[in-house]
Amino acid sequence: MTEFFSVLTDNWQLFRDGFTMTVQLFLISAVGSLLLGTLLGAFRVSPVPALRWFGAAYVNLVRNTPLTLVFAFLVFAVPKLDVNLDYPQAAFTALTVYTAAFICEVVRSGINTVAPGQAEAARALGMTFPQVLGQIVLPQALRAMVPPLVSVEVAMLKNTTVAAGFSVLEAGAIPAYMAERGEPQFYVLLWITIGFLILISPLVFLQRTLERKWAVAR
Repeated sequence: MTEFFSVLTDNWQLFRDGFTMTVQLFLISAVGSLLLGTLLGAFRVSPVPALRWFGAAYVNLVRNTPLTLVFAFLVFAVPKLDVNLDYPQAAFTALTVYTAAFICEVVRSGINTVAPGQAEAARALGMTFPQVLGQIVLPQALRAMVPPLVSVEVAMLKNTTVAAGFSVLEAGAIPAYMAERGEPQFYVLLWITIGFLILISPLVFLQRTLERKWAVAR
């Protein structure tokens, strides 16, 4: 048991730095993906055919592409286009672009739960599409959207470990560093698991609370 705790205490700075980067990746990518995903969701239900096509094409392309390939494209291909991204910036961008495709579908599904008569009545009053969406539809769709949105963000938190394969020192990179120090990998992985459970637990609690509070009547 002493050895188990010493793995953490003797390497506290490495664990701290790794999970700090994980939290930063999550927070920045969560905000970015929420904004981009909501915009794409609006495209999916837009009356403009070109916007609907763009939204559908984005979702079908990105959602069916492995996240590792999105990282590889940003790390290895984009610099050849004279766009300079350091490794953390590439990680933020990859997670945002990838997760936005899933958030887009959550937003679109949430919008579809609102009775069509709501939007029709708003349009009859002379409201524009952005006004209908922002003032009438999205506020009502929020109850249906929030629980699955939290699930998507939880998945993204776990997906941050992919960044370890692209020279980003986050939680997923800790085992490689610890192996060089000769630390027992079993204990290292246990501590990483505990760390992710601590990060995910508040999100799961939030999701369950909102599911109970904002349950949509069927």
